[in-house]
Amino acid sequence: MQHLFKPGDTKYFSRLVRAEDCAGFDSGNVHPVYATFALARDAEWCCRLFVLEMKDDTEEGIGSRLTVDHLSPALIGSEVTFTATITSIHHHEITCSYEAVSNGRIIASGIQVQKILKKEKLERLFAGLT
Repeated sequence: MQHLFKPGDTKYFSRLVRAEDCAGFDSGNVHPVYATFALARDAEWCCRLFVLEMKDDTEEGIGSRLTVDHLSPALIGSEVTFTATITSIHHHEITCSYEAVSNGRIIASGIQVQKILKKEKLERLFAGLT
């Protein structure tokens, strides 16, 4: 694992909310706004941008924690900008806080944690689950 970043460093990601990002379940579509689960996916991606640069070819990141405080809706076609900020790096664990903003409103915030582990360790872990 390469130690390229420090607490306070930031990464950004923007998403235009699409129809497939809206809440829908087996019972049908719920409403035409950015779903919490899609928001969580994109928050995790923004935080993962650090991991992509930090891991080496024999390593991979794996999420271990994600919180979402979904504060306000974003309509289809809205641009949502995520800002991920490293709050701590402890051994192979990277903790980020994030904020998602649309039209000047904070629509979500939370914490995301990823660990960088050797791929062979992950493969052994996954193989033991069968």
